[in-house]
Amino acid sequence: MTINPPFLTGNEIRDKFLHFYKGKKHQIFPSASLIPRDPTVLLTIAGMLPFKPIFLGQEKSSFSRITTSQKCIRTNDIDNVGYTARHHTFFEMLGNFSFGDYFKEQSIRWAWELSTQIFLLPPESIVVSVFESDDEAFNIWENIIGIPQTRIIRMGEKDNFWKAGKTGPCGPCSELYYDFHPELGEQNLNLEDDSRFIEFYNLVFMEYSRDENGNLFPLGKKNIDTGMGLERMAQILQKVPNNYETDLIFPIIESILNIIAIEYRHAEENTKKSLKIIGDHIRAVIHMIADGITASNTDRGYVLRRIIRRIIRHGRLIGIEGKFINKIAQTAIQISEKSYPEVREKEIFISKELSKEEDIFLKTLERGEKLLCEIIDNTIKPNQISGLDAFILYDTYGFPLELTQEIAEESQLKVNIDEFYEQMKLQQCRSKAAHENINLSLGYEINKLISDVDATKFTGYSDLNSSVVVKKILVNQKVVQQAEKGNNVQIILDSTPFYAESGGQVSDHGYLVGHKSFIRINDIQKESEVFIHYGKIEEGYLLTNETLDAVVDNNYRQCIKLNHTSTHLLQAALRKNLDSSITQAGSLVTFDRLRFDFQYPHQITIEQIEQIENTVNFWISEKHDVSIENMSLKVAKEKGAIAMFGEKYSEEVRVIDIPEISMELCGGTHVNNIAEIGLFKIISQTGISSGVRRIEAITGSAILEYLKVKDSIVKNLCEHFKVKPEEIQKRIISLQTDLKDTQKQLEIVQQELAMVKSDKLLDIAESLDNDLKIIVSNVGNVDKKALQHSAERLQNKLGEGAVVLGATLPGNKVSLVASFSKKIYKDKNLSAGKFIGEIAQICEGGGGGRPNLAQAGGKDASKLEEALLTAKNKLIQLLK
Repeated sequence: MTINPPFLTGNEIRDKFLHFYKGKKHQIFPSASLIPRDPTVLLTIAGMLPFKPIFLGQEKSSFSRITTSQKCIRTNDIDNVGYTARHHTFFEMLGNFSFGDYFKEQSIRWAWELSTQIFLLPPESIVVSVFESDDEAFNIWENIIGIPQTRIIRMGEKDNFWKAGKTGPCGPCSELYYDFHPELGEQNLNLEDDSRFIEFYNLVFMEYSRDENGNLFPLGKKNIDTGMGLERMAQILQKVPNNYETDLIFPIIESILNIIAIEYRHAEENTKKSLKIIGDHIRAVIHMIADGITASNTDRGYVLRRIIRRIIRHGRLIGIEGKFINKIAQTAIQISEKSYPEVREKEIFISKELSKEEDIFLKTLERGEKLLCEIIDNTIKPNQISGLDAFILYDTYGFPLELTQEIAEESQLKVNIDEFYEQMKLQQCRSKAAHENINLSLGYEINKLISDVDATKFTGYSDLNSSVVVKKILVNQKVVQQAEKGNNVQIILDSTPFYAESGGQVSDHGYLVGHKSFIRINDIQKESEVFIHYGKIEEGYLLTNETLDAVVDNNYRQCIKLNHTSTHLLQAALRKNLDSSITQAGSLVTFDRLRFDFQYPHQITIEQIEQIENTVNFWISEKHDVSIENMSLKVAKEKGAIAMFGEKYSEEVRVIDIPEISMELCGGTHVNNIAEIGLFKIISQTGISSGVRRIEAITGSAILEYLKVKDSIVKNLCEHFKVKPEEIQKRIISLQTDLKDTQKQLEIVQQELAMVKSDKLLDIAESLDNDLKIIVSNVGNVDKKALQHSAERLQNKLGEGAVVLGATLPGNKVSLVASFSKKIYKDKNLSAGKFIGEIAQICEGGGGGRPNLAQAGGKDASKLEEALLTAKNKLIQLLK
């Protein structure tokens, strides 16, 4: 008799998975950030991604067995969200990992034990797949686990051979499927039947490395990488028809239903799809924002903005007017906060970011509606609105296709749906390329060269001069035993006082000196725990196993220390004077300045900058000691230490404490007392993306050099304008006002001159056989605005016809304008925008505009006459 598995909440499933593997001697690791350390990947898209350096051999794990519940974001299938039972943008991947420890048999045994004894899935309801040639896995499932051959399906490379990139670690996998209808029998099982089967657990046996020619080589250590979809297991154990009706998402859907005042069972199918999309997407955005992502038009910021806009768009589709996101975000935060407390900690920032984006997009939707009306006005009936126009409205303005169709139908127009979906497919391909490729081969070659080297011992916190031993020398990416004078080298030492670039701080500079050698060191990078010293041999030669003196440039290091400690003071001052929820979004600490990026959605005034600057300098004057202490990560968090952006921390961390001012986790170098900084000066502040601002500042002696330059500029200006320093600003403003007045007068004169020239062109108008007239002419040196005004005025005087004018601009550039009457762009279906854009290509340019009036530019004025002659001949031909 089949026993139904018990109902478990999402939190219970997660806890049971993690503690099952903890009982199998796995270390539980917290979820990594959605902002990956890996620069080749935009977002964390898989449970294994945080462990990529370990799989590659770039890092040595402190544990051979690890288990996690990893939050992930994928958008390559975003248009399937809500339409299928189990596609998501945000999902949690439960995983267990072995780094050179257990392998196939143990992994399969534990997967079966977990599934049947912990989650109590009926054995007869589980079907497994294996790679078509993996007889070992097949035999384990059949002979050790006891699954009948009829429920072990061999599948090809597409389904059951895991690889994340063209090269690097890979291997066969075995997948576990839950059968919702085992009563239908075991003959000819089709695992692609979503109505019957759901894949819930994937076991990857990472045992090969693939080279650039596609050849497979056995890995030195065989690894295990598994993934169980939390949402999928919740669907199974909660006995609901899809992932969206589990306790992980359905409470969010209920909060939306409360807004629109309907019951789920009474909702139409399209409404249910929108509810599922909103429920899924709101989980994605709260976690993305909590991890430090802000909306923008590029990279992961674009992903966030797109998802937020889809939420708003589907809210409007089901009848929600006005702002609503923060209402449902509260439910999503409540569901997630137990396992991911950062969403509650960042609640204020999440709310501000969502509110800001909602305001922006509601205005954007209004602009989209206006653009659609313009498109309709310029569309010739009974033609269609182009699919490209509809897609631009959809992708750029978030304007729903359904709404575009509805408004178009009111004007007896249709949308070219086929073209719209062609554009959609192109965009999906771009999205898939951006999100699916985990490049496991990046840095693989350099790591193979240093794979046999022990971790470098860093002594530079206390020593700037120490005796070291050369363990390996690389010249041109090849290991050598000896390097000569003039060689650029990469050197690996047994220990080093040189700080390697990390945490936003640049590396030290200095030199290595031996009995017969002198090597200038200008960069230090860290691969895993191995420090690679980049330098040039200026004297003598270098030998492997040679003992050298390593000397750090103390002045260079001291400047870096001043700037690094100052970034901690700056962050504290920002939180004190602007917003206590401000979080870091990146930093750069060099010897000559510091740069600090932070999340803040508002402009910063001059007065606020002065206040921040004064706060930092006041603290410096108080001469606080800097306390540096190593402690457990748990204790550091309990004390309130702030983590640096994008950093991954081990169980023991280094805490930089400036009492009553700042406490941060940081591996960088710092002063002993903040009085060493001397002075702090902000030299610039800008917005670098939506919701992210950047401050650059200098410290210590760099301020003196900065003031010398400023003083020299002021003295030169005073001498030039014959004024006192306090009168310079007033004098410059006066000159700017005079210049603007002069420019306006010049524009008026140019327009009047252009009108005079254009009126004379009426005399050269050519009449065509069908009562249409054309004018094509070069009007010489006229600015763009005057040229457009002249063309439009001339066409109005001309009547039914076409005017094409060209003008030369400074820098060997040209401007072209086409103005067409209604009879041409409506009856003759000839668009001024398309026409002038093609003509501009002759002058190495382009452009476009409305069907009746359009302007373009070009880079080669020598081709202007050729372009105008081509324009004239084309008009005569097309207007016959």
